[in-house]
Amino acid sequence: MNFELRSYRTQIRGQALRPFRVVYRESDLLLLAEKDLSSEALEALLEVRRDLENYLSSHPDFLKALKPLREDPEAPPVARKMYRAGKAARVGPMAAVAGAIAEEVGQRLLRSGLTSEIVVENGGDIYLALKRDTTVAILAGDSPLSGKVGLRVKKDLMPCGVCTSSGTVGHSLSLGKADALCVLARDTAFADACATALANLVRGPKDLKKLPRILPEIPGLLGVVGILGEHLLAWGKELELVAL
Repeated sequence: MNFELRSYRTQIRGQALRPFRVVYRESDLLLLAEKDLSSEALEALLEVRRDLENYLSSHPDFLKALKPLREDPEAPPVARKMYRAGKAARVGPMAAVAGAIAEEVGQRLLRSGLTSEIVVENGGDIYLALKRDTTVAILAGDSPLSGKVGLRVKKDLMPCGVCTSSGTVGHSLSLGKADALCVLARDTAFADACATALANLVRGPKDLKKLPRILPEIPGLLGVVGILGEHLLAWGKELELVAL
């Protein structure tokens, strides 16, 4: 099995929580908790992936769809989250897969009672459930703004999701050219799907400037940050940017 070294993870600092990593197939999670829960996190990840993979084996349309599908009430919880997120963001359910898995794993660890705080990062999509304010750095490839802007997330907004899509960084499908399109929302699967949908729309600076016209029409968005080269968009009443 080949592992990808995600160098941005070495930039975590100032955390009172214990970092650890679990990997299974395409899922490569970095977690922060009050203690090392590697075994428990891996077990949760295996369960979530097993449920999703079993569902995908009999529902190939779920895997391939680029547009919303009607929710299946018989689907496992992780797939239902993805159905709802895709519908809200007007994309296929797989656009929410990383955020949905991060949220499911995080929620299961919280319900176990082994930690009262958790962070689960899955390829740039983050589930946050902390008792303190925190700052998430926004990495944007070759943009001069990459790593210089952070999203400050207040504790009263958590649990929440901070998810980022890019047309220039990573392997995920994106139809746009944004260096980073970061979404803050209460629901991590929804944040992931919206990040994908919005990043698809950004092919140039003019598209970035147009986003504030459509963002109010998407219920559930708490904040959006878009970066394209030296251009930056910041939108949302709950959004607080800080210089890093």
